Amino acid sequence: MGRTPRPMVEDDYETDQKKQAAADVLSHYSQFAMVCIGEGVRPADLRLHLMKELSGLPTALKKESVAIVASPDSAGEPSSSGSSKGERS
Repeated sequence: MGRTPRPMVEDDYETDQKKQAAADVLSHYSQFAMVCIGEGVRPADLRLHLMKELSGLPTALKKESVAIVASPDSAGEPSSSGSSKGERS
């Protein structure tokens, strides 16, 4: 009877704040993941990015990782200069 309900209200408020923050993070990351999928980022790169971000390591998802996979040179096709990958001058 000596306790007031005030600490309970503060606990509820903190819990609600944490829940809202978690929901916001999930929403933003879901949007980020959908953009990455739309841009053709490989799922392995997306998972690696998430693991690095969660562990605090520096990370960046750059379009160049997609360009390396999708570049004509990596497939052995002629580049814009007209020389194929195996030719030397």
